[in-house]
Amino acid sequence: MKHLTHLIAILVVAMVATAARVPVKRTLEAVDLVELKASVTDPASQFYFPRLMQRFEQNETVMTTADYRYLYLGTMFQEDYNPYRRSVYAEKVLPLTYKEKHTRAELDTMIKYTRLALDDTPFDLNQMNFLIYALREKGKVNIANIWQYRMNRLLEAIVSTGTGADTTSAWYVIYPRDEATIINMSSKKVQSLKPTFVEPYYDCIEVTDAQGKQQQYYFNIKTVLEEFNRKHPE
Repeated sequence: MKHLTHLIAILVVAMVATAARVPVKRTLEAVDLVELKASVTDPASQFYFPRLMQRFEQNETVMTTADYRYLYLGTMFQEDYNPYRRSVYAEKVLPLTYKEKHTRAELDTMIKYTRLALDDTPFDLNQMNFLIYALREKGKVNIANIWQYRMNRLLEAIVSTGTGADTTSAWYVIYPRDEATIINMSSKKVQSLKPTFVEPYYDCIEVTDAQGKQQQYYFNIKTVLEEFNRKHPE
């Protein structure tokens, strides 16, 4: 049931124009989640999660890719984290994402509810992408650029965790519904996305482009599943 979320994300992303193709830096570094958890929960650490979150909200441009990695992945170790939670505000945005063109009133609605959804789930890449799109369509370029910068840095943090080419170098994500967004942001001419769960804890998305060429991308969701099952053993 949980993996139906991925298919929903894929359909949604396909229905609305992305804010921009993102030029993502790909400096790779292995992920040590034991060390990362210790750091983001230690008030004495430079990577203490509340401190990183405050810097993110203040739009600090001196934050490094490491800062963003600890911030993004550190979300999984916060008590209110639920990888499959859907915001009621995101549900209000959903019907609009199936339209190719939007009125100004619809764009205002999208901006209002994506902001509220991001207040609830700050690193929901789908909602961030929809917000950037709506802001640009409304001509609010400066604000859109701020959100685009944030999204670019988060994507850099994600792709720094691996190549995505196989299970040994899978990308780490904190919300499986964002997997399709990541691929759409970094790929060109995507025609279809087919999600598959690969035991014991990987998601694989097979991408077919306009020429019929296929490529697979792998995501590591081990901690996602562990944290969800720990909090929701039923």
